[in-house]
Amino acid sequence: MKKTIFAVLAGAAIVLTGCVKTVSDTHTFASTWGKDTISGRYNRTVDQVYRASVAVVQANGVLTKEYIPHDNTNSVRQLEAKVNQRNVWIRVEAVDASTTQVDVQARGTWGGTDINLVHELEKEIALQLAR
Repeated sequence: MKKTIFAVLAGAAIVLTGCVKTVSDTHTFASTWGKDTISGRYNRTVDQVYRASVAVVQANGVLTKEYIPHDNTNSVRQLEAKVNQRNVWIRVEAVDASTTQVDVQARGTWGGTDINLVHELEKEIALQLAR
């Protein structure tokens, strides 16, 4: 009986966990489902918003990867980082000639969401652009 209960609980744990798509078009482990991304739009160029994003990440954590996806033009840039022991993904994309959108996403090592960190980073990017 105990083995059956344990097997059911283990199976439920496996089914409830899974993968989520990140803003950088990759997948990562997820143990909780919930909002983990915040977007912001600014009347700045892609380069300005990207430089502000890099500065914010370097001030708060470690930049691990930055790249331009091959399936897009130079109007999209992405970076990955570690901030407060969380995995952070940032995507900077041109909406039109004068507007740029930044998407910030964060997940912990066990796949949990951290919306407070995401909100803080997105707000710091906006403040960096205001300087």
